[in-house]
Amino acid sequence: MWSPSITIMESIKHIYKIGHGPSSSHTMGPHKAALMFKSQIPIANRFRVTLYGSLASTGVGHMTDVTIIDALKPFPVEIVWKPEVVLDFHPNGLLFEAFKDDTLLSDWTIFSVGGGDLASEELQLKQEIIYPFNTMSDILNHCKQTGKMFWEYVNDVEDPAIWSFLETVWKTMKASVKRGLEAEGVLPGALNLQRKASAYYTKGQSYNVSLASRTSIYAYALATSEENAAGGVVVTAPTCGSSGVLPGVLYYMQEKHDFSDAKIIKALATAALIGNIVKKNASISGAQVGCQGEIGVACAMAAGAATQLSGGSITQIEYAAEMGLEHHLGLTCDPVCGLVQVPCIERNAFAAVRALDACSFAMLSDGHHLVGFDKVVRTMNETGHDMPSLYRETALGGLAKYI
Repeated sequence: MWSPSITIMESIKHIYKIGHGPSSSHTMGPHKAALMFKSQIPIANRFRVTLYGSLASTGVGHMTDVTIIDALKPFPVEIVWKPEVVLDFHPNGLLFEAFKDDTLLSDWTIFSVGGGDLASEELQLKQEIIYPFNTMSDILNHCKQTGKMFWEYVNDVEDPAIWSFLETVWKTMKASVKRGLEAEGVLPGALNLQRKASAYYTKGQSYNVSLASRTSIYAYALATSEENAAGGVVVTAPTCGSSGVLPGVLYYMQEKHDFSDAKIIKALATAALIGNIVKKNASISGAQVGCQGEIGVACAMAAGAATQLSGGSITQIEYAAEMGLEHHLGLTCDPVCGLVQVPCIERNAFAAVRALDACSFAMLSDGHHLVGFDKVVRTMNETGHDMPSLYRETALGGLAKYI
């Protein structure tokens, strides 16, 4: 019988990472790993980096080689691609080797496990393990007993600096939306894909109120997703590939309903708690569980945040988050040409709208429902591991096979 890990959760700061796109697992993680390895071997004058499994399959489209070479400069770097070799710990494996001329000085195997995080069999990188509960049911029960909202639970557990951190996160998210709405032209890569956010936003202003609102949501989510695809600065929520959903929803909520930054930041705390539960008990890595772990989790986070802003109870927030994830179960990760563009960008826009639909549905209810969030997390994890690897970010199946 399945039961979640008994170890406690890390800080929500690890859900939101600020950095350059297009991929938290393929660019942010490897870049950080390369910098760490380089700092430990100061006498090295050249490096070799071997990429395994999914990291190798889509590394070119995700600019993995570019980001590693940038981190290890000014030294020469040999990149070895081994997509056919999948290491046991995680599909996104890297082997770093440092040389002094022809002498091997050191090697290090590390895994980019999603959301910009690194891990290995021997080493769990330093984490702030602080949350006493790691399932939604336990957190719900605690909040019911104390009469507190989810964001208040975060406030009780985290260091006070979490609020200034979340303020920076929100400023970065808003900036990515604004830049994306202004930017036009073709995104980098072989698909020659045109940006849509600016045009969608402009067209939407002439529509009736209902359609204009929906078009705005599309535009805001597209704006950040296109910024990510172009290598711009975004916030993982929970990943780069799904970074447009939560900003799109929160930007819309603020523009439409004039919510203060303070209320938005509290909603960000609740969203991060939802994402953290999934990260702890399943995965947010597309290479491990498919796009349901990225877009599905982003939708759950955004649905929960929107419901809190709408005045929902903790049970309604949990219900909205559950629906956001449940109705993305089975979603594959099949990036065309290995780029975080098709179908990724459009998925952000549709997930943002679905998050608000989940919010509306939950607000109509009393919050009670049959399938709990924890059960959906368990199902998502099992579904992801049951998927053939060609549907998990390898760009070997699905749309990636036929386009």
